[in-house]
Order: sequence, then structure tokens, then C-alpha cells
Amino acid sequence: MDYDVIVLGGGPGGYTAAIRLAELGKKVAVAEEISLGGTCLNRGCIPTKVYAHAAELISGMKSADDFGISAQYTVDTAKMRKKKERVVKRLVGGVGYLMKSHGIDVISGRVNFIDSNTIRADRRYTADNFIIATGSKTFVPPIQGMDVPGVITSDKALELENVPEKIVIIGAGIIGLEFANIYSALGSKVTIIEMLPQLLPMLDRDVADIMQKSLRNKRIDIHFESKVEKIEAGPAVIYTQDGNPSRIDCDAVLVAVGRTADINGIECLGLEMDRKGIKVDSHMRTSVDNIYAVGDVTGGIQLAHVASYQGIIVAHNIAGGDMEADYGVVPGCLYTQPEIAWVGMNEGRAKEKYGEIKTGTFPYSALGRAMTMGENDGMIKIIAEAKSKRVVGMEIIGRDATEIIHEGTLAIKKGLTAEDLAQTIHAHPTLSEGIKEAAEDILGMPINKA
Repeated sequence: MDYDVIVLGGGPGGYTAAIRLAELGKKVAVAEEISLGGTCLNRGCIPTKVYAHAAELISGMKSADDFGISAQYTVDTAKMRKKKERVVKRLVGGVGYLMKSHGIDVISGRVNFIDSNTIRADRRYTADNFIIATGSKTFVPPIQGMDVPGVITSDKALELENVPEKIVIIGAGIIGLEFANIYSALGSKVTIIEMLPQLLPMLDRDVADIMQKSLRNKRIDIHFESKVEKIEAGPAVIYTQDGNPSRIDCDAVLVAVGRTADINGIECLGLEMDRKGIKVDSHMRTSVDNIYAVGDVTGGIQLAHVASYQGIIVAHNIAGGDMEADYGVVPGCLYTQPEIAWVGMNEGRAKEKYGEIKTGTFPYSALGRAMTMGENDGMIKIIAEAKSKRVVGMEIIGRDATEIIHEGTLAIKKGLTAEDLAQTIHAHPTLSEGIKEAAEDILGMPINKA
């Protein structure tokens, strides 16, 4: 065999698995059709966060007068795009350096399986084991008019060639809301069309309502329980709500209804699949013994950090270990203004499992650090099992929520209680001390909450 392991896909799941395998003494290659870093570095997490930060800077300049600072600005989309490209190039180059420093070969170009031990790219390559980490691609729904000029997906939106005066975003999920935040900050009039009856159903209503209020304050319109029927030239979106047809004329339509597993090139293997992607067990093994799969291609939780986690699991298992994936504690993040982060169970799920629960909250408006930053909108919420006060969920909406959620992640993973959090000294003034305050609220002994 040419290699112990060949990894198909150089995204977070693929390159993480490859590096760990090399560290464990395996001879490894990574096959990548487009660019190392996968969707995350090239067309997802990283480039969108460049634009999200630009939106945050614009928001800061708009509120600077409250701090006695007069600020004027202009938006140069070409320069913004170049900044995004520089960041992406540097990170992709970093992954390339890691491949080289760990002695991992990179096979460039489209890859197809010939059999369970052989692939073809520029030539044939053989390996004892394969890891499929080909990720996902933008899902294009069967809506009439998807080929109308002005209709784009998230990949095209990242090119940011211009700022449309009016944009309709189809889908109020993570991708849709992040782009709504970006385009609104850049000056677009944003309208979101969503099939579901509420925003962010994985969260408790009190948290989602804060986000909905923030969207309204930015004059972003959301039409819930609405179905897009077709897109006409113009472009114009024709949708129905409560059975009544409506039309929105705009300059651009962004279709952001999710992503689907990219399974091109693996058809001959006969892997067991479901409607979401390749089926794997808790060891990340497919229905073919020497073939493993990680990340979005498995149709599971489509997050880069989950793919990286799975990459570590599969690497150790191929090297002779016996590690099983556990998705009980996976933080989720939404990079809007305000940010949202969550981990563990929401109230509904916790009640179903434990019956009786306790919740504690603390508003950003009572956090000294938040007030000094002019970031009063937000809340920290902790959900605990009633009898033991063991933390089973946490939701945060507000400034830097995605940074401070990890205290909740660790608390749930290690079985900590509200008392453990409340008795831990937190630095003052910080945003994260709101976690201590919310924990005290669960215990019925809040200090800074009336």
C-alpha cells in the first residue's frame, strides 16, 4: 500500500485527522480537490467572520457619539473583500505548512474511488484505510427562478461585489441571520422569509425574542410561516403567508436554506447512507470496515468544531484505540449583533428528561462591563436539574457570547452544579461574571439582581 491512511478532504475534520494520525506514527496523505481548509476556511466560518467583524466596526462607529466620539466612514467593498482574501490565504497557507511539517503528502485534484483500497486522482493511490471528509455543499432548493440574475447562494455572497439596496434572504437559520446582520450593517434593506413559525427554535423563547427585537431595531423584516413559491426576473420573490400571495421586489435574493453532504466520487463503494449523508457508528466507521467518515458528509451536526472532534476520534481508532464520539455537549454559535451561543439542553428538552428544572438568568444591562461598552442588550441563562442543581444547559445572547459559552460547556461536561459556578471567583468587571450571577439566581440568592 502507498499509505496507511488517505484522507479525502482538507477541511477541519480532514486535516485534523491527518495531523493526529501523523503524530501517531502513520503514513498519511490528504486528497483535496479545491483548497486546503475546506468550506470553513475558504467559503464558510472564516470569511463570514471577516464581514461580521466589519459589521461590528460599523455598529461601533454608529454608537461612538454616545462616548463623545464623532465618527464618519465609507464602505469600500473591494477593500473589504481583499481583507477577507488575505485572511483566508494566510490560514490556508498555515494548513499547508502543517501538512509539510508533519510529513503529510497532499494529493491535488478530483478524486474517485476505484475500490475500498484504491482512489484515482492524477494517478492511482492505495491505502489500508480511508477517511471521507469531503464536507458539504450549498443546498439549492427546487424553487422556480433560481437561475434568475441576482439570485445568489452564500458562496457568491462572500464575493461581496456590491451592496444591494434591497435584499431578500430565504431562510432564517444560522447562515441567513449572519448575512442579514452583515448586509444590514452595510446599508441594505433586509427582508427574511422563513417557513418556521418562530426564530431559532433550538433556543428558549426568551432568548430568541431578544434577537427578534434586535432585528426589528435594525429594521430587518421577517415573514414567518412563509413559503417562497417562485422568483421572477427583477428579481422579485413571490411567497405565500397564511395562504395569501405576496411579492417583494429587490436587488438581490440570497438563498440560505442550509447545506447538504458532498458525496461525489464515492458511489462505487456502496456505503450505507441515509437522507442526510453517510451513516457512521460512534467510532466514525462506515458500513465498509476500512472506510471512515467525519464532518458534514455524515449528515450530522454541521459545525467545524464537531468535524475536528470527529477527526481526533477516528485518528485514534485507526491507530488502534477505542474512542467513541459523544455529542452531548456541543456549543453552538451565531455571529450576529448581539451574538448568541448555547450548549446543552434548552428548557423544553430539560423538562422532558428531568421533569423538574431550575433556571437562572442575569441581564447584560446589570453587568458593569457591558455598560462600560455600551452593550446593554443581552442575557445569560443557565438551566439546571432541580434536585442536584447540576448544570444541563446554558444560553447566552449578548456581546462576546461565543467566547464565554465555554464555561458552560465545561460545566456540563464535568457535571458541575450551579453552586460550583456561584462559588468560583470571577474577575470584575467582566462579561463572564454574569455566569456566576445567573448561577446564584438558580440558588435563590442573587446579589446583583433584584
